[in-house]
Amino acid sequence: MPMPILAPAAALVLWSMVMLCWVAATRLPALAKLKIPPERTVGGRGSDLDGVLPREIQWKAHNYNHLMEQPTLFYAVVIILALLGHGAGMNLWLAWAYLALRIAHSLWQAIINTIPVRVSLFTLSSIVLLILSINALRAALAV
Repeated sequence: MPMPILAPAAALVLWSMVMLCWVAATRLPALAKLKIPPERTVGGRGSDLDGVLPREIQWKAHNYNHLMEQPTLFYAVVIILALLGHGAGMNLWLAWAYLALRIAHSLWQAIINTIPVRVSLFTLSSIVLLILSINALRAALAV
């Protein structure tokens, strides 16, 4: 049985991997330039590099971390809708809209990172996710 609503979720997973590659492609060369002794990197985390690496490089990593947060709720909602047979029509359009807003958010944060636009994109995507969540709950209660 086709479940088209899973496509935007799969695309968001792929986008997350694109962001991970972008983090590595920018962070690793920047770290190499710093010539940090290996003993200083034991037990470190990516957030420890804030203030060490240029902020424009860290923005990509911050966004990758954001893709591991709220989108996990999106994946759950999409799976619920797919399993209940409510993954078409408006829910499908909302899922694609969520994906588009998250990609726009990623690009904005990784390249420009002005807060008002970033917050607007996050808020819009959160509203879309809220509507999808309500639709998932309504579908689950109707079964």
